[in-house]
Amino acid sequence: MKNALVLLIALSTSWALAQAPASQRLRGTVMSFEGGTLVLSERSGATHSLAVAENISVSEVVSIDASAIKPGTFIGTAAMPAADGTLTALEVLVFPEAARGTGEGHSAWDLQPNSTMTNATIAEVTTAAQGRTMKLRYKDGEKTVTVPDGVPIVTFRPGDKAMLVPGAKVLVTAQVRDGKPTAVRALVGKDGQAPPM
Repeated sequence: MKNALVLLIALSTSWALAQAPASQRLRGTVMSFEGGTLVLSERSGATHSLAVAENISVSEVVSIDASAIKPGTFIGTAAMPAADGTLTALEVLVFPEAARGTGEGHSAWDLQPNSTMTNATIAEVTTAAQGRTMKLRYKDGEKTVTVPDGVPIVTFRPGDKAMLVPGAKVLVTAQVRDGKPTAVRALVGKDGQAPPM
């Protein structure tokens, strides 16, 4: 009976994992998009050929003014940790209000080695010597993040597949579907700008 229970748990876990395919983030430049196939030159220099999901979500990433960083705003920030536990932002994404709560929390991120991602609500903003400092609160805790002057501050707005043109700078989320690497989400930088996250 015990062995049967262990087997049932293992099978249930495998089924759950099969229902939630692992995602990979690819940052780079669109080389071509034809016949449902997206060819991407990734920042590492590798070339990826991806099927494109029929329901792919495409958003345009646009720069905004630093005044958008204010208490009550829900943001995501990729950052580098310091020895004292504080974080220095590499970028700040101000989520549209409709996307509040997306990915809330703090976790590892793959923008740079050892970088993190914190999606949280800004509780406080204070002016620092060369930038500003944000106190962020999320459901399981809080983080303090310094935002140096010049760090990219962006938001996103709805886009479509027509934006996937050669030369466009993108951050693509891919999953294996039906045995093929498939683009399921794409963030496209406005006017050739690379999505900073």
